[in-house]
Amino acid sequence: MTALTLSTAAAPGLRADAIVIGVAKDTSARSQGLVVAPGAEAVDKAYDGRLAGVLETLGASGAEGEVTKLPAPSGFKAPLVVAVGLGAQPEKDAAFDAEALRRAAGVAARTLAGAKKAAFALPLSEAADAGAVGEGVLLGAYSFNAYKEQGGAKAKNGKAPLAEATLLGGKPRDKAYKAAVERAAAVAEELNRARDLVNTPPNDLNPEAFAAVAQAAAKEHGIKVQVLDEKALTKGGYGGILGVGAGSAAGPRLVKLSYTSSKATKSLAFVGKGITYDSGGISLKPAGHNETMKCDMAGAAAVFAAVVAAARLGLEVNVTGWLALAENMPSGSATRPGDVLRMYSGKTVEVLNTDAEGRLVLADALWAASQEKPDAIIDVATLTGAMMLALGSRTYGVMANDDAFRAAVHEAAEEVGEPAWPMPLPEHLRKGMDSATADIANMGERMGGGLVAGLFLREFVGEGIAWAHLDIAGPAFNEGGAFGYTPKGGTGTAVRTLVRVAELAAAGDLG
Repeated sequence: MTALTLSTAAAPGLRADAIVIGVAKDTSARSQGLVVAPGAEAVDKAYDGRLAGVLETLGASGAEGEVTKLPAPSGFKAPLVVAVGLGAQPEKDAAFDAEALRRAAGVAARTLAGAKKAAFALPLSEAADAGAVGEGVLLGAYSFNAYKEQGGAKAKNGKAPLAEATLLGGKPRDKAYKAAVERAAAVAEELNRARDLVNTPPNDLNPEAFAAVAQAAAKEHGIKVQVLDEKALTKGGYGGILGVGAGSAAGPRLVKLSYTSSKATKSLAFVGKGITYDSGGISLKPAGHNETMKCDMAGAAAVFAAVVAAARLGLEVNVTGWLALAENMPSGSATRPGDVLRMYSGKTVEVLNTDAEGRLVLADALWAASQEKPDAIIDVATLTGAMMLALGSRTYGVMANDDAFRAAVHEAAEEVGEPAWPMPLPEHLRKGMDSATADIANMGERMGGGLVAGLFLREFVGEGIAWAHLDIAGPAFNEGGAFGYTPKGGTGTAVRTLVRVAELAAAGDLG
């Protein structure tokens, strides 16, 4: 993990492999050119105030994600200046948006793979900016290469991730700055752990193995953990989780992680879909749709990471995480289309499609979470391709049984830089899940399938409990190229949203 430090040192005298500065588009009517962002004054001065012009000559425009390298000026101990685009310059007296800083830092950190130390001279107008830059650095420097011949410390181009990042202008003795960087480190480290889990091949991460990872982390961070295996699930009547896992040689698990604070006045439950591999079961997925199905446990990974992060941050709120873990495989013992499962809640579900399995494991976990009567429940799942069709690959949908709670979760997501969009739960779609055989079917109308899935889950939330459903099917796994601080592969989507919700609940600001 990249080390983060704060420093008030001047850029010219700092020993580092590179100095990172920010540049932006000047959108004023008189210029329309390039401007050097605050924080890089010493660098600009060394170029006699002509740094913007030099960068423009090299083709820089200040666009978000753009990187321009140039030799450091005479007298600098660092040999390289890396200018990264921040997008449009804010209006007069306004600071750069935290997400712009986060993305710029992430791009620079990824660009500097192989470097031992880089100094980040990006705009830091307040402690929160230091947190954003620090978070961007740690997330952007991430790489997953445990299965490469070079070993886990090497990036795919043979270079190790950036070893150390120093944030210039960061006021190391200021409590607020120090706390912001410490928070960034805790959240980013746990988010990167979620990425590792999502990227791990399914032959090494079955439900039992995932549960073992959770047990080890719980022991390390003082979190109570309970693991229900097949025997306990059968005794408890968890028909949804058992039904999904019935076709696999690797048995299912339900993991409960409990972080408690002696000062807590609120309690939250996070529920994660943890299908460690999804073949579709008897309703087998078509060719071309199986290769990335190791990512179908991204919801459980996000919940796991968020609970550990809450514990590391010592948040004054009780947080319980429920990881509904199963492998969905076809075999002679697999659940068939037409089978009826009796869920943990007592309701019966007619299974019309075994590839609509995520809602079945979540239903049992949601009901289990509801029995503890938390103030709110949030479930996270790579649930439906329909949500990807609706919102694309970078935005997740937010559904809820309470409009105010949905708005609060959506605002938390936007605040931390995770694109999300509020979605409805139209009552007329519920009828499509009526079953002549059971209480409800696991499929309904094809159009609006993501909303139908949300309506199904709502049936298993306890009365009077605020609940939100995050369908992260699109952004959970990036099949394209890296961008900003987002790598190719597992992204860790929803971890930061959950942590922010927990922080708001601890402060009494969740609504």
